Amino acid sequence: MRKLVYYVATTLDGYIASPEGGDPSGAEFFPLGADLIEFMVGNYPETLPGPARDAMGISGPGTVFDTVLEGRSSYEVGLAAGTTDAYPHLRHLVFSTTLASQDPAVEIVRGDALDRVRQLKAEAGKDLWLAGGGKLAHSLLPEIDRLVLKQNPSIIGSGIPLFDGPFNVQMFRPVDQVMLDSGIRVLTYDRA
Repeated sequence: MRKLVYYVATTLDGYIASPEGGDPSGAEFFPLGADLIEFMVGNYPETLPGPARDAMGISGPGTVFDTVLEGRSSYEVGLAAGTTDAYPHLRHLVFSTTLASQDPAVEIVRGDALDRVRQLKAEAGKDLWLAGGGKLAHSLLPEIDRLVLKQNPSIIGSGIPLFDGPFNVQMFRPVDQVMLDSGIRVLTYDRA
């Protein structure tokens, strides 16, 4: 069965974006250094946006994921940058009750997010990448099988939390850790 993997950058204090949201990539608290790019290319090349893949000469299907899931706010980061499908090499689903379709290749999911993810997990294919945001991650927490956290050595005090919702205890166990020269630790946890 396919896994739902929440693969995301976070601060030491558990935030995935500033309070205003927007694109955190390359922000002062999420530096995009050569070691992180090298890690991504070597391990999760499909998580690079289409234009970055093109610029780096990366092509072909994903090695881990064939589907990306995003909440409306995360998807709107790409829209603000002028792209309606930042991941044209992946099946792309956006969960929103208010967003109008921007691209025929992007599926807008208006119904129950957990139900849709359970359907996706039952299909044949590679794993599902949950790219964000915090509200969607919290709503999908019962179905998240793995966390891959790119933990940056920064504290920002407030922002969009890794999981944005009411108290809900879920247990995971550490299975891997990679320390990058920049101080970023890539932590992998599986559901306990």
